[in-house]
Amino acid sequence: MTSSVLFDISAGAYIAAMITYVIYLVVRNRTTGIVATSITIFGFVCQTAALAMRWVHSYYFWMASNPTSGFVEATLRGAPLRNLYESLIFFVWSLMLIHLIFEFKYKNRSLGAFVTPLAALALLFIDISGATKEIQPLIPALQSNWLLFHVFLSFIGYAAFGVSFGAATAYIVMVTESKTEKTYIFWSIITGIFILVLVGMGIDFLSLSSAERAELFQNHFLKSTIRSSSGGVVAVSSIVSVAFIFLLWHLGIRLKKVLEGLNLTPAMLDEIAYKSIAVGFPLFTIGGLLMGAIWANSAWGKYWTWDPKETWSLITWFVYALYLHARFVAGWRGKRVAILSVVGFIAVIFTYLGVNLVLSGLHAYGSG
Repeated sequence: MTSSVLFDISAGAYIAAMITYVIYLVVRNRTTGIVATSITIFGFVCQTAALAMRWVHSYYFWMASNPTSGFVEATLRGAPLRNLYESLIFFVWSLMLIHLIFEFKYKNRSLGAFVTPLAALALLFIDISGATKEIQPLIPALQSNWLLFHVFLSFIGYAAFGVSFGAATAYIVMVTESKTEKTYIFWSIITGIFILVLVGMGIDFLSLSSAERAELFQNHFLKSTIRSSSGGVVAVSSIVSVAFIFLLWHLGIRLKKVLEGLNLTPAMLDEIAYKSIAVGFPLFTIGGLLMGAIWANSAWGKYWTWDPKETWSLITWFVYALYLHARFVAGWRGKRVAILSVVGFIAVIFTYLGVNLVLSGLHAYGSG
């Protein structure tokens, strides 16, 4: 059995887990919850095995190209973190690891309905992005022993921020008393845009030829809908988008009754959001910024170049630093810090994917 097959099995398991978690929210049946957790664990085990297999294959691939390399160098540079496909796979693995830790710590499965969709969307994004799944040679800019540490710690941090995002969005729904509240309106707009962008990319994918799909990132992002050259298509896409967000705003508050029937409480969700950021922030600081700066100096001769990826990483860092500062120093709790958690994860998504979609820079190789 190859790593690709195991990755496909894990992807199917995570999507099945997402559906089962949502059913669990609706029927509130303990057996359904156990099944959802079991499917998630099965998918996680398969993905762990797939990552290990791909790492071994990458190790031998590197050794074949660089026969004079030592074991440590080949192991570090053969880490399956070299392109978009591998980094997304690792993000999903990190996300599910942290989710399972929190699920067993708090003995509550409800959060899975808010976290597993992130994993499912990331896996779906792999298929619609045109990203290659082949093991490729490391380009010169990535041929560094810093690759493993920089990317590994960054993505563990990203995954922790993703769990915080799931908890924060659930929290916002739970504490909403009226659909006219600004926090709930914000939640509706952000969630709606998140879904619409993914749907738009799916339409892009379906409208392109096989050759064009390989260049989806750089040339075709949302060109079939909101960024179309046709004014009529843009108008229809805009109207449909607004209508969808309105429908989400109108119906989304019904989630509150579902959540209230479970063992989730606003205090628990607030604590999960905080602890996730408390774990992710130092990892992202050390791996994403400090190690990234050291690597940049060895690769390009400068610790900081204000490259778009570096700039947005710093913006992301400031948002989460503001979250921790507001919570510790200003005593913020509840909706205000929940919004900061959501904004922070939006910054994470743009740092990781948005920069590659709409900007260019020294990190442009990360798209392929």
